[in-house]
Amino acid sequence: MWKDKVLAYESQIIDDLKGLLAIESVRDDSKASDAYPVGPGPRKALDYMYEIAERDGFGTHDVDHIAGRIEAGAGEDVFGILCHVDVVPAGDGWDTDPFDPVVTSDKIIARGTLDDKGPTIAAYYAVKILNEMNVDWKKRIHIIIGTDEESDWKCTDRYFETEEMPTLGFAPDAEFPAIHGEKGISTFDVIQTVKAEDIDEPDYELYSFVSGQRYNMVPDEAIAKVLVKENMTDVIQSFENYLQQNQLDGTSTVDSGVLELKVFGKAVHGMDPSKGTNAGLYLLNFLANLKLDKTASNFVAFSERYLFKSDFGEKMGMKFHTDVMGDVTTNIGVINYNNQEGGSFGINLRYPEGFEFTKALTRFEEEINALGFDIELGKNQSPHYVDKNDPFVQSLVETYRNQTGDHSEPYVIGGGTYARNLDKGVAFGAMFKDTEDLMHQKNEYMTKKQLLDATSIYLEALYKLCVEG
Repeated sequence: MWKDKVLAYESQIIDDLKGLLAIESVRDDSKASDAYPVGPGPRKALDYMYEIAERDGFGTHDVDHIAGRIEAGAGEDVFGILCHVDVVPAGDGWDTDPFDPVVTSDKIIARGTLDDKGPTIAAYYAVKILNEMNVDWKKRIHIIIGTDEESDWKCTDRYFETEEMPTLGFAPDAEFPAIHGEKGISTFDVIQTVKAEDIDEPDYELYSFVSGQRYNMVPDEAIAKVLVKENMTDVIQSFENYLQQNQLDGTSTVDSGVLELKVFGKAVHGMDPSKGTNAGLYLLNFLANLKLDKTASNFVAFSERYLFKSDFGEKMGMKFHTDVMGDVTTNIGVINYNNQEGGSFGINLRYPEGFEFTKALTRFEEEINALGFDIELGKNQSPHYVDKNDPFVQSLVETYRNQTGDHSEPYVIGGGTYARNLDKGVAFGAMFKDTEDLMHQKNEYMTKKQLLDATSIYLEALYKLCVEG
């Protein structure tokens, strides 16, 4: 029944999704303003959602152009569907233009198909279809749309300062059957505060180092510019050997005595950095073999001592595990250095319940202060947990089982979704067991079957929770 209703809307669903995917909604602080709080792209995607909602007869409410909602239903309680329309940068190596969606016989290829534009459109259409069935709503529906989920959550922070908090809700931004717990997430910078004087003339001077664009992505490219005073050929040969030994791709070019070294890694979501290849940390590992100037040497030594090949906080003294939520993970998402100011490491740390975050960070900061480094804490979100036996969670899971025949249990993840904004919020789809997870990676796609099946599951779930109940 539900699947048949969704199939009748297939072409509309895909057309509306294509329009959203064509918007390069990447945060751009260089173009931020009151009108575009995190840049023009995310604002354009938010306005696009308002436009299709108004076309379909729904009310909308904007909050400072950084978040807003689409309103449907009727009743006293509010059910929230928390989505986001911003995306991470596309990165290199795509087979197609990441912001010119390609629709094949079985899939849609573009940045954001999985995270989170495809699921957003699926959830929107579930509400639209029910509304056009003229159901007797028992709850109000707020489809809450954010534009800064991939960075600092300025969107939902601002939204919930003034707007009504839903009683229940889900975020269509993870996996089925349901995610009932999420690790705590912190972002912080380790900043080099002491410039060291060189006693002896160094053989090599590190001019600059750049790697990564987002804390929650494993960087897939790193570039170092090094002044080489002698033995240029030897350094290049050593670099080629290093790439080969570590099964990495990279390039080297020379301009006026300055050697530019580039390493390519594998970008994955920062919630499990062990699945990727951190180009920045590998390039620093190579530079550790050179007699660099003292400030750069201290910077590289820090990476070697605390960060390289330490995805679970081992080297920082933060290794911690629980059976329910798993391990602490540490992603070094952004690395920068220049010979005038020194360097910094942007770290995304995720931790289970029971991990004493403040105590661990304070101890680590005291340790690295002695080495000429300091910590600047960004955002810290505590772990989020809803009992999997809660009737709300069980209703969602039952809907998934009805339509798939899969009796998998709900579980917890290292990722973070908008569900944690709600006291009783869970992440619910839209990835299935057989989904190829290319979130934050090149050639991201969503199959048509996944898109339509997710819409069908959302349709039944919302009928149960907001019409029957």
